Amino acid sequence: MTQEEENKIIDDAYQELLNGYLSSNHRKKVEKIEKAYRFARRAHDGIRRRSGEPYILHPIAVATIVSQEIGMGSTSICAALLHDVVEDTEYTAEDIKAIFGDEVIPDTGEKVGDKIANIVDGLTKISGGIFGDKASVQAENFKKLLLTMNKDVRVILIKIADRLHNMRTLASMPPAKQYKIAGETLYIYAPVAHRLGLFAIKSELEDLSFKYEHPDTYKSILDAVEASAGKRNDMFERFSAPIRERLDAVGLNYEFKARVKSCYSIWKKMQAKRIPIDEIYDIYAARIVFDCPDDKEENLTCWAIYNEITKIYNKIHPGRIRDWLTRAKPNGYRALHLTVMGPDAEWIEVQIRSRKMDNIDERGMTAHWIYKNGNGELEEDVQLEEWIREIDDILKTQEPNALDLLDSIKLNLYASEITVFTPKRDTFTLPKGATVLDLAFTIHSEIGYHCIAGKVNHNLVPISHKLSSGDRVEILTSQTMKPEPEWSKFVVSAKGKTRLNQAFRHMRREVMDRGEEQFKEFMAHNSAEINNENLTRIISALGVQNKEDLYYKIGNGDITLTPVMLKALKPASQNLLSKLWRSSFGGKAPKESQTESDEPAAEEIDRKKVYMLKTVDGKTNYRLSKCCHPLPGDDVVAFVSYKNEVLVHKIDCPTAMRLKSGYGGRIIETQWQLSNETFFASIKVEGVDRMGILQEIIYLISTNLSINIRRLSITSNAGVFMCEMDVLVEDVDAVTKMCKRLGKVKGVTKATRQS
Repeated sequence: MTQEEENKIIDDAYQELLNGYLSSNHRKKVEKIEKAYRFARRAHDGIRRRSGEPYILHPIAVATIVSQEIGMGSTSICAALLHDVVEDTEYTAEDIKAIFGDEVIPDTGEKVGDKIANIVDGLTKISGGIFGDKASVQAENFKKLLLTMNKDVRVILIKIADRLHNMRTLASMPPAKQYKIAGETLYIYAPVAHRLGLFAIKSELEDLSFKYEHPDTYKSILDAVEASAGKRNDMFERFSAPIRERLDAVGLNYEFKARVKSCYSIWKKMQAKRIPIDEIYDIYAARIVFDCPDDKEENLTCWAIYNEITKIYNKIHPGRIRDWLTRAKPNGYRALHLTVMGPDAEWIEVQIRSRKMDNIDERGMTAHWIYKNGNGELEEDVQLEEWIREIDDILKTQEPNALDLLDSIKLNLYASEITVFTPKRDTFTLPKGATVLDLAFTIHSEIGYHCIAGKVNHNLVPISHKLSSGDRVEILTSQTMKPEPEWSKFVVSAKGKTRLNQAFRHMRREVMDRGEEQFKEFMAHNSAEINNENLTRIISALGVQNKEDLYYKIGNGDITLTPVMLKALKPASQNLLSKLWRSSFGGKAPKESQTESDEPAAEEIDRKKVYMLKTVDGKTNYRLSKCCHPLPGDDVVAFVSYKNEVLVHKIDCPTAMRLKSGYGGRIIETQWQLSNETFFASIKVEGVDRMGILQEIIYLISTNLSINIRRLSITSNAGVFMCEMDVLVEDVDAVTKMCKRLGKVKGVTKATRQS
């Protein structure tokens, strides 16, 4: 490609950005955008992305997403165009300020250059991804991202746009990098987009992550959805025709369309219910979007449409009516949903919303701001501010562990919510599944620490009782009550977990201080010196992790201080010291203490090459994780541990999700090598009980399929049976074949792999 052709591509991309901006309802400040563009193009001149295209196309694409898909104005567009300048070039924030001179933002009095430079600075501080090999260091970067939101939420909106474009161009990355970025996106960016109300972007991030993590499954679902399009369209036409007739008769200006679920949503439902795609009947939902010039008439019109629909289809699913008109979702979503039985005897969900509600659903918080001011200038939303305050509370008390921090944050991102009330008529919003203890901690830390029970709708309940929307809850406390370890099972809210962990840390500190004092007195009484060498020997001899663990167990009474333990202070033989070093610290022994019996160090793994998962002489060069029990043939992700071992997880394993986000640099690309080894798999069979069905199942597995059963348990209740078994198989295909054959046994309704 010639330089002229490249320049034309760049100019066309920039013109598309400008055209979209000029057609928006923002104040037209093209000159400001031109300044930012010219500076960015000069700064990135000659630099290329991994795909080979000019780098400037990336910031232009991010700015286009910011403008046209999120709906933000000139300040955000400029910041998006310049978002990589400070990080990737020699230019500084001061240079960015100088571009715009002394131009002032009319509404705030701030200088344009200062505002844009501050946003770019916020983006630079959180660059390089939220996580890396050093998770604790990257946790601080994530904290910076969240804290920056408090100052200007545009930082995270631009970061989401940046991630969306990176996901759209992820094909140019090597597979290991794709796993890392896709896992990180699904783990944090999609939930953040969801919480900010960016439904379209959240869905695309999920689908793109799914595409790279499960390429074959993604394609099979996509093909199935496309293959059923004709049948689905016919069903929709039959369903919608009588509704259109009624809505036309009342003179409503509206749009009636079918919305197909995303591939990721379909897959999640298949996983949750353990059913194939042809058993999912709500792949699409019908959506009515109507024009409503007067905002005061929105709710009334929604209910009027509801009334017309139920006159035609009077079989209404009672558990699936959703009124998000009276109280919007935390991310600003408003609509009225109902599910009715259509003419083809299938349940169909209908979503009713105004044009304004529809825009807010697609663009989230930014649409709120645009509608509130009319001129498109950002104005912080009340619900978003509440969420930021919640996050801020977590940051002030959370231990600096990246993955624990993220788990707490995610509780506030994706959770469905309930609303409860206190006797004083105070209203509290909690995650679905929240307990009495969650509410106690939400009200105040001290109330949580001393909570003994609750009264829900005047009935006495334990602290573990799960609350429902509309409950009237009174918290009962006692000053003698203190947090117990089992309380961890009873809290699901981020605030509850954070404050409970804070209490546990405080209690542990008190026990450790007591243990340390006892240890010092004991050592002094026996004329023994406390130094690093002596501490190391005692820690190794007692089998504890570190000195904090030692002090805690002494203070808690788990370790009794006796003169016998002082024997550990005597010099050990070289071989014993070598063993203690390896067992305590997992590292190599000092050279002078190594012996001929020491095991050789594991061979260094080349992370740039495909690692073959194989078995030689009965020994594998990998370890299968116990949390998800992967089998050869599964989509897997492998990590290189600090001991240079390869640990294999199923790619959708929750633990792997956390590891991909926290230790993405340790991912390696793998490939199964065929072997004659067998592996454990757990199978669950359900069906209608009958005489001889168990014998038939066992005969099929053991004799016909020649599969070894290692464990089997069966229960039967009211004519329905459930059988759980562990079998030894060579790969995932053997499990799939077995489940299909079991599904054909008379009386069996479902046979699925559990792990």
